[in-house]
Amino acid sequence: MNKPLRRIAIFCGLLVLTLLLRDNWLQYVKADSLRDDTLNRRVTIARYSTPRGDIIVDGDPITGSTASGSAGLNDLKYKRTYKNGAMWAPVTGYASQAFGANQLESLEDGILTGNDDRLFFRNTLDMITGKQKSGGNVVTTLNSAAQSAAYNGLKKQGGKGAVVAMDPSTGKILALASYPSYDPSAFAGNSNDDAAAWKKLQKKYDPNDPMLNRALRETYPPGSTFKVVTASAALENGLYKSADEATDSPLPYVMPGTTTELKNEGNIPCKNATMRVALRVSCNTVFGKIGADLGNDKMLAEAKKFGFDSEQFTPVRSSASVFSDNMNKSQTALSSIGQYNTAATPLQMAMVASAVANDGKLMKPYMIDKLQSSNLDTISQTEPEEMSQPLSSANAQVLQSMMETVVKDGTGKNAQINGVTVGGKTGTAQHGVENSENPYAWFISYAKLPDGSKPVAVAVVIEDDQANRDDISGGGLAAPIAKSVMEAVINSKK
Repeated sequence: MNKPLRRIAIFCGLLVLTLLLRDNWLQYVKADSLRDDTLNRRVTIARYSTPRGDIIVDGDPITGSTASGSAGLNDLKYKRTYKNGAMWAPVTGYASQAFGANQLESLEDGILTGNDDRLFFRNTLDMITGKQKSGGNVVTTLNSAAQSAAYNGLKKQGGKGAVVAMDPSTGKILALASYPSYDPSAFAGNSNDDAAAWKKLQKKYDPNDPMLNRALRETYPPGSTFKVVTASAALENGLYKSADEATDSPLPYVMPGTTTELKNEGNIPCKNATMRVALRVSCNTVFGKIGADLGNDKMLAEAKKFGFDSEQFTPVRSSASVFSDNMNKSQTALSSIGQYNTAATPLQMAMVASAVANDGKLMKPYMIDKLQSSNLDTISQTEPEEMSQPLSSANAQVLQSMMETVVKDGTGKNAQINGVTVGGKTGTAQHGVENSENPYAWFISYAKLPDGSKPVAVAVVIEDDQANRDDISGGGLAAPIAKSVMEAVINSKK
């Protein structure tokens, strides 16, 4: 071979090698990013080429698929449908031809579309038999009766708010409601109507922000419901050894390092009150001083055991609740009654009630029971997992007795259920500059059946900008909703 031909052969060989390297780079190194690229229309076409699998509650699908027809582009054959979409949106999220997906629809997209690697055998078998490819199912832990009670309770109240209910013994989420909400069916397609519906739901067009998942993504000052955490810290650190021991609680109480008195709501018996009485009537002075006496480090450590300062994954991500570090004693006092910087999601406060109800053991919250293939074979099953032990069994039982007094004889009477022992704590949380805005109404609770089992713990928060300020209270607005959710769970087990 002469020299020019040899050079051409080498050059061509280098070109072929470069093409092979590029091809392998695209197929193996860049495959995932190219597949997930929003500009890759083939992915969208594939996603909507067959009906999606379903999200299941109590054995029934709360989702579906329908032919796009003239409402969608010709190459997107199916679009998502939802049953009672607004009620279930905080659980399902949305799957839209135009706007993508979020929450369970996004996190389990591989299962629902049938593209998950775990469905390879099923898909191969369907290909051999000529059966149309089908997505798998996401079976949730949700209780439809509890969800309905939660959502309809919020809707009847008319303001903004959220409800979370859990099974204390397992961590299963039984209800996850947010109000106002939205129907994901309204923008599931790719038409001008879908685009208009999407636009109307955005916060800049609707200040009520219906697409905000208030149960998981919004943090609120928890107010007096946080006193349950403070009482737990007092017991765990040996500051007080029982519910009925007199506390060292002067009245008035001037916060350390200041000349500012920490006030109570009304003329209530808080001077040197026992923790039982202080929780029953909700003494700010008693629990504020407990927090200051324990100090920031001990209060923070206890709050973290309940899940504060960490995001939770249900698997949908929940915002981290907040209990601050590096606070002085007066700031710690305010934080220990659920004010100052303290902020919590409704999920977080349901976790607090759940841990107390479960004799001090906090179970990791989750909302997916199992994943199924299209022929209902189980692909994966979620097993309950202990997350932490915020307080001992003995101290948890002391705190249970205190919370049960709140409902029997205190501010939580509206949560009483015949034949059932209910423990709870009300909260009316200040917010706004110098408490200028209407407060948030909170209630956390659990139900104990005659056999000693505790099937449900609940957290409810209500924002009502239109209500008379004097009418806003956790016991008045939030407790009745918690009661209806607990009753729904109890009745579903009969």
